[in-house]
Amino acid sequence: MPQTPLTHRIPLALTLLRALLAPVVILLALYYPSKVAFGLCLISAFLSDVFDGVIARRLNIATPDLRRLDSMADSVFYVGVIFAAWYLYPAEIWRHLPALLTLAGLEVARYVFDLVKFRREASYHMWSSKLWGIFLFTGSFALLALGIGGLPVALAIYVGIVADVEGLIISILLRKWQTDVPTFVHALRLRATGKVPEQIVCHLFFYRISTLPLPVQLL
Repeated sequence: MPQTPLTHRIPLALTLLRALLAPVVILLALYYPSKVAFGLCLISAFLSDVFDGVIARRLNIATPDLRRLDSMADSVFYVGVIFAAWYLYPAEIWRHLPALLTLAGLEVARYVFDLVKFRREASYHMWSSKLWGIFLFTGSFALLALGIGGLPVALAIYVGIVADVEGLIISILLRKWQTDVPTFVHALRLRATGKVPEQIVCHLFFYRISTLPLPVQLL
């Protein structure tokens, strides 16, 4: 049986690292709430989220299963972050509680809907989700690493609500399970024609990007 090259394990290792950082964040909140340590965890998780996809595309191993695991690792990590925020900054959580409950309700609704309709969770990697990832990192870093709440936290929550609403719309529109649906417009065209021409262009774009040196890919 041919062995998997060591380099092909890097994306999976980066994804698992992000999930394993969740209990680290929780333990930090409980026993050693160091802003520097929180900052290092958040930066490590964010960079792992960037590089696991970049490297997977570069090695041509960006499979649907790996993408699903990537989404699950994101969820696990930020559950840990939310716990830390609640434990250390309860007033900030209470200030945004209605929006947070809305976001949590949408997350549950999406998961249940996808499980009932497709028998698996969604893995669309929407552009709005990527934008949410940036705002989520920014808001989490501002609160846990800098002690700053307010606008960065609010933006992280409300951008997440928009992304979840779009994800639910996509799930309603799709006739069968599908990965990599960047927007609800793509879902509409996929429903109407069975294929998304723009999606092919998107994959070609990322393929070209993945052939560049890693520092250039992040510009």
